[in-house]
Amino acid sequence: MSRNVSKTVKEEEGGLVETIKVVIQALAIALVIRTLLFQPFNIPSGSMIPTLLIGDYVFVSKYAYGYSNYSMPMGPNIFSGRLLSSPPKRGDVVVFKLPRDNETDYIKRVIGLPGDKIQVIEGRLYINGAIVPREQTEKALTENREGREVPVATYKETLPGDGEHPGVEHTIVEIEGDHGINDNTEPFVVPPDQYFMMGDNRDNSTDSRISPELGGVGFVPFVNLVGRAEIIFFSVKKDESPLAFWRWPWSVRWNRLFKSAH
Repeated sequence: MSRNVSKTVKEEEGGLVETIKVVIQALAIALVIRTLLFQPFNIPSGSMIPTLLIGDYVFVSKYAYGYSNYSMPMGPNIFSGRLLSSPPKRGDVVVFKLPRDNETDYIKRVIGLPGDKIQVIEGRLYINGAIVPREQTEKALTENREGREVPVATYKETLPGDGEHPGVEHTIVEIEGDHGINDNTEPFVVPPDQYFMMGDNRDNSTDSRISPELGGVGFVPFVNLVGRAEIIFFSVKKDESPLAFWRWPWSVRWNRLFKSAH
């Protein structure tokens, strides 16, 4: 009898050890995927409307631009620069660490590359002295600065390509028309190894048009880039909890699942 009890205890201990091993292996695999391949992010603000909505959840490719300290959890200061680096293209939607604190995650679109001259004049974007073409589309309902849904002007904007790749087409929103607070700027010349970012919701985006001293983003160093937004894998309506699964039939935006995040 005692032998049987001893055998049972050993079997239970062996089963517990195996379970612990499986859990540790699963956590290690998840950590590798999160660090080197893909990391999920949620969209908490409306600065990228209509491309990304509040309540969208996106996968960001960590390998797209190579790896920096900010690719790692907690951003440890392990090395300088980027490993296996590949620069972003104009029009990429990028998650980066806010330069003025190197901690807060922001998501914006790459508008200016190193050496570019960027300026906004009466709501129109100029890159290297040339106006960026845009085509007006149907008005869309979106929130204004007071949080009320109103019909606003939208445009299809086409950024300049680079010879090898055509320019990225994307939709922008102009809540205040061409007379918003940031619709007239000084010319910005993007320094080496830095980028100029803007939100698609032009009149409701804190981005590179605003200096860090005034609470803005300023230029974003290459090293601060975390990764490129790839796909929307989940989306719930504003003010809905993604954990409230019993409300999913009504709260989930089913038509946004697996859409491109570009």
